[in-house]
Amino acid sequence: MTDPQTMLRQLYDVAVQRALPLHNTAAHLPTPPKGRTLVLGAGKAGGAMAQAVEALWPQDAPLSGLVVTRYGHTPPRPAGLPERIEVVEAAHPVPDAAGLQAAERILELTQGLTADDLVLCLISGGGSSLLTLPADGMDLQIKQDINRQLLASGANISEMNCLRKHLSRIKGGRLAAACAPARVVTLTISDVPGDDPSIIASGPTVPDASTCADALAILKRYAITVPDSVLQALQSGVWETPKPGSPVFAGHSVDMIATPQQSLEAAAAAARAMGLNAYILSDEIEGESREVAKVHAALARASAKGLGPFTKPCVILSGGETTVTIKPQPAGTPRGRGGRAGEFCMGLAEALQGQAGVWALAADTDGIDGIEDNAGAQVAPDTLSRAAALGHKVADHLQRNDAYGFFEPLGDLVITGPTHTNVNDFRAILVV
Repeated sequence: MTDPQTMLRQLYDVAVQRALPLHNTAAHLPTPPKGRTLVLGAGKAGGAMAQAVEALWPQDAPLSGLVVTRYGHTPPRPAGLPERIEVVEAAHPVPDAAGLQAAERILELTQGLTADDLVLCLISGGGSSLLTLPADGMDLQIKQDINRQLLASGANISEMNCLRKHLSRIKGGRLAAACAPARVVTLTISDVPGDDPSIIASGPTVPDASTCADALAILKRYAITVPDSVLQALQSGVWETPKPGSPVFAGHSVDMIATPQQSLEAAAAAARAMGLNAYILSDEIEGESREVAKVHAALARASAKGLGPFTKPCVILSGGETTVTIKPQPAGTPRGRGGRAGEFCMGLAEALQGQAGVWALAADTDGIDGIEDNAGAQVAPDTLSRAAALGHKVADHLQRNDAYGFFEPLGDLVITGPTHTNVNDFRAILVV
């Protein structure tokens, strides 16, 4: 049999490949309009989505626009491909001035559109931070502070993006409203549980059913500190978003060009081709990463013992978006490094306790786990014993949310670089 860790990495690569924009865009492109076509967009897959449109759009049809992606996530331009869509880069997950400038330029480009024009919006995960335009009365610094608090709070992506929509002049359907009277077609790559387009990148082109009251409840639930002016604006409803049924969305459409489920199914097919049984738990798994890991570990241990619903040799697959609540540390304690995937792997290793015949990989399909340079990590039956030999205890690293510090000395980080797509968490557990 192929080395277990090599096999798991191959499954991850298959999942990423399934979600690449060039493989998924052609079937969803609309017919060029009578007028001009303006391409606008944001997300970690933005650069690759823009290049896919440039390659597939008729060369004699007008095409221009602006897309913002994360620093370092613009793919190399294929030789001979004309650049008709400008791609700029900005910060993620905490917005910066470059993202603010990009959002301002995108809104400016919507001026003067007519009913004969088409706006093609390319939306993918990460767009919430990359497309940042604070609501009237807010500045970038306030938005950055709120984002930092949200990221450490343990709030899920739906909650975070509900708040982001109501603190923005471009998210929550407002970009679509700015495009009137042009027709808007949104092509999106899902990175959220349930594939709800109103949550992906905070839904800049789709109706928003959440309310200012919902945003206030999230602030209270997670003890997010904001200026009084923000509270007053939310309480008054002045920052309310366009709702379902609003005429600003008439004639608009949304096409989902890649989803987490499609990537999991591709990985499952590849596993079966390797002679393994393959089981997909769900593409919508949420919850605290280390707690989700305990459930996965229980299933893997049962399978290793010939119990439970899964027959070995097998691969257990799952996706979704877990969360990490950053734990307060004593003064002087170094900040832990890592993201959701690494935290999951630490929790899994701790719960497996060296179970024989079980290996695992968890990684983000965008190639970045949190803000580090790794996509995730791998777990093997000897993970804890090798760590102990180096003087590392997984419980200590979990307490510090320090997955990077735990797996780097073991050589068990998964490092891919930017993948130019994003269908969120990928987890695969091999039981033999």
